[in-house]
Amino acid sequence: MSNQRRPEEAPDTGHEWDGIRELTNEPPKWWTICFYASLLWCVVYFILYPSIPLINGPNEGLLGWTSIKEYKAEVAKYDEQRAPYVSKLEGMSAEAILKDQEMLNFANSYTNAIYGDYCAACHGTSGQGAEGRFPTLLDDEWLHGGSIAAIQESVTYGREGQMPAFAGQVSDADIGKLADFVIALSQGNQGSDTDWALYEESGCGMCHADNAKGWTDAGAPNLTDAIWRFGSSKDEVVRTIAHGVNAEGVAETRNAVMPAFEGRLSENDIKLLAVRVWSMGGGQ
Repeated sequence: MSNQRRPEEAPDTGHEWDGIRELTNEPPKWWTICFYASLLWCVVYFILYPSIPLINGPNEGLLGWTSIKEYKAEVAKYDEQRAPYVSKLEGMSAEAILKDQEMLNFANSYTNAIYGDYCAACHGTSGQGAEGRFPTLLDDEWLHGGSIAAIQESVTYGREGQMPAFAGQVSDADIGKLADFVIALSQGNQGSDTDWALYEESGCGMCHADNAKGWTDAGAPNLTDAIWRFGSSKDEVVRTIAHGVNAEGVAETRNAVMPAFEGRLSENDIKLLAVRVWSMGGGQ
């Protein structure tokens, strides 16, 4: 296949350096064939597919192919495959979905994009939350109840934390004592009668209950566990007691607002998001 001549027989260009002559041997035939085949392939590609622009506009190609059309075709194929499952989910209650492992798996997969678009910015991609800002979805501590119905209500209507600011109503010294008492409760220390008396006199029991285990109707957290909404250091606890949560007109108050998704998401998507959140944290 080679048409090369031996170096002593091949003509040269007249260039020589350090005893090396520059020859004019032609390339092997296989290389030449591949080269022209590549040119032909380029011409065929330019005819069949979108390529270089022409005078009157872009060259759309004889096949009319575009990446957008391919994308839409793949989406349509995907929608067709999942349509029976989506239709079945729409007719199921959240409780029924939780009892059907196949549909639960599909629901959690289906809500990947919805959760990423509407929930992950605050609660994290894995539901881990952000300490002091947004609650985790991975534990079994629920401010407003962990039943599937309560979670669905939270997603639908949103939530807004409420705690009055005690600064000015309770002395700084007593706020410090309350902070120490609450921290001790979270560590398993039951506290003294004096501590409980201050707890009741300050009005804490009205929301957090007489046993300090919280009250979901008020969105008041359990004070006897080691889970903290805004931080567990004494400074953080003092700030929460002193300035409250969403206390009107208080500059240093904690902000705790979850938006409502009613009207932004369909009832079915809200139901499926509730199912996902419930399954992430082992809902009640």
